[in-house]
Amino acid sequence: MSKEMLNALDALEAEKGVSKEIVIEALEAALVSAYKRHYGQAQNVEVEFNQKKGDIHVYSVKEVTEEVMDSQLEVSLKDALLLNPAYEIGDKIRFEVTPKDFGRIAAQTAKQVILQRVREAERNIIYNEFSQYEKDIMQGIVERQDSRYIYVNLGKIEAVLSKQDQMPNEFYQPHDRIKVYVSRVENTSKGPQVFVSRSHPDLLRRLFEQEVPEVYDGTVEIVSIAREAGDRSKVAVRSNDPNVDPVGTCVGPKGSRVQAIVNELKGENMDIVEWDEDPAIFIANSLNPAEAVDVIFDLDNPKACTVVVPDYQLSLAIGKRGQNARLAAKLTGFKIDIKSETDMEEFYAKLEEGAYIDAADEVETLDEAVTESDLTADEYENVATEAAEDEATAAEEVAEANEATADQTEE
Repeated sequence: MSKEMLNALDALEAEKGVSKEIVIEALEAALVSAYKRHYGQAQNVEVEFNQKKGDIHVYSVKEVTEEVMDSQLEVSLKDALLLNPAYEIGDKIRFEVTPKDFGRIAAQTAKQVILQRVREAERNIIYNEFSQYEKDIMQGIVERQDSRYIYVNLGKIEAVLSKQDQMPNEFYQPHDRIKVYVSRVENTSKGPQVFVSRSHPDLLRRLFEQEVPEVYDGTVEIVSIAREAGDRSKVAVRSNDPNVDPVGTCVGPKGSRVQAIVNELKGENMDIVEWDEDPAIFIANSLNPAEAVDVIFDLDNPKACTVVVPDYQLSLAIGKRGQNARLAAKLTGFKIDIKSETDMEEFYAKLEEGAYIDAADEVETLDEAVTESDLTADEYENVATEAAEDEATAAEEVAEANEATADQTEE
């Protein structure tokens, strides 16, 4: 069991990438377990594996005491001095207790334990390797699918692609090569588990980093992404170099760069807009391809606004099923209400006519009248009521007088 064992450890380290020290540690633990099972004692047993010769030795560790209470755990000082005059009370002495047939027993008992330790070591290696790719993009091969997942081979491990992480316009077949975003890596009891996505917004970010060198080196920065996977996405970009056009850089010559990303995402439409420090300009840009005439912010809600667009671009600004406005709201973080120029003109016209005076305005007018007249609110209301009644009475009297005048004229 000497040379064969050493050769096997070397082959295991070369093939599986498992450190020889890890396997030896597992082997020693397994041999202690084997000794306990067959000889009924392990609490003071040590197993030593000679890495040069491949030999295995079992030692029973005993403490030097004045009086021996348990011969399996203790040795008398008198007996210890016979071995070495330097021993004192409290010292530990190792006695070799390796059975003659222990090699066969150890091999049988340790097999499963060693395999388990090897599997654990392999799992840790795979977890450490793939945890470095978390929040990054990888290329894999579709292998199979069931009712819950599509399984993507990433080399040393199968990643899972759930239904919510799939793109609705894609159909995956075995042996298809796809790029996936590694959303998270977990070290479970059954081994490392890698979860990937095709619908995550950051998949777009990584694809732009691959296709656009300026994005990768930070010259052009992706500020925000709004995505409805498989249909349409909006990407807000800005340049950290005044001489670099962020939108043109991402689009590429004749649209080659963005077209490569669109092809990878099976025809997903892409709007690349320029980010601006001025929220009004950024919101107007986010509604691309529609043009905004004006952006009016809500005084009561700083994260809400109304965007005015030409009448003929109202449907374009809203988009199919409200998609363009919805993506613009996600991209900017503002609640966006879109109105045409005609609607806004009618609104302002009614506002000037006083059609939108609310109860609060009436209360404010009443308070001003009370202040100016030095009357209480109740007194002012009584005066106002009496004035209204007098006005009505006067109007009736005028009407009666007009009728009387008309009768006289007829006569």
